[in-house]
Amino acid sequence: MSAQAERIKWKTGIVVWLIALGFLMPFVWMLLSSLKRDIDIFGGGSWWPDPLQWANYRKVWTGQHSLLHYFANSILVAVPRVLGELMTASMAGYAFARLRFRGRDGIFLLYLATSIVPVQLLLVPRFMFFSELGLYDTLLALILPGMFTVLGTFLMRQYFSGLPGELAEAARLDGAGEWRVFWSVYLPLARPVLASLGILGFVWSWNDYEGPLIMLSSDSKYTIPLGLTQFVSENGALSAGLAMAASVCATVPIVIIFLAFQRNFLAALSTTGLK
Repeated sequence: MSAQAERIKWKTGIVVWLIALGFLMPFVWMLLSSLKRDIDIFGGGSWWPDPLQWANYRKVWTGQHSLLHYFANSILVAVPRVLGELMTASMAGYAFARLRFRGRDGIFLLYLATSIVPVQLLLVPRFMFFSELGLYDTLLALILPGMFTVLGTFLMRQYFSGLPGELAEAARLDGAGEWRVFWSVYLPLARPVLASLGILGFVWSWNDYEGPLIMLSSDSKYTIPLGLTQFVSENGALSAGLAMAASVCATVPIVIIFLAFQRNFLAALSTTGLK
């Protein structure tokens, strides 16, 4: 490698590290603030907490508004929602990619076109629909809509379209039906994109604020995003230290899941043409 190429490599590395640090700074500030007293967070003092307020973490788990049941509600919403999304997206993606039926491409384009409708425009119809069904203020009102996503179907279709058709032909020659071809041949090959879609679905569900805000009214049903608002008192005063500690705790599951499945996530992005 020439000296000029080596210099370009070093400069590129420095720029990438500076950009990465820029993205990390808000998280570092949140982490340090979670160990400060309220008066020290916005007082313009040192970034380093002194004294360390470990009690902030104890209070968010054992106080009046405990994170425990907010975490439980978020998990109860996220897990079935992600599993349902993986099931419907993989089946629809396989049908649009591998099956031949009249109007297939037109239906898929029409389905894709629904993604241009802003989610905010659907909040009121969604509220009225689930109220009529008697599901207002239930976790089902958050789970059911998340089981059907355009992005999931698109990703699965792209992946299944890239797999060779000879796999299905060989399976059919061995006597396999269409369901067996999908379940035993194609679906196991789609593990990277399923893992990627699962990560995206989990993060979306975990961070969803608008849906719970519209569909829930009971504090006992609140998920984490709404639970964080409970650290603001009725007169508008923010318990900043507790809110930061709760935010750090809420971020941990997302970081763990992403680190655990990051290889599958990157592999899926490259194979579906989104990288």
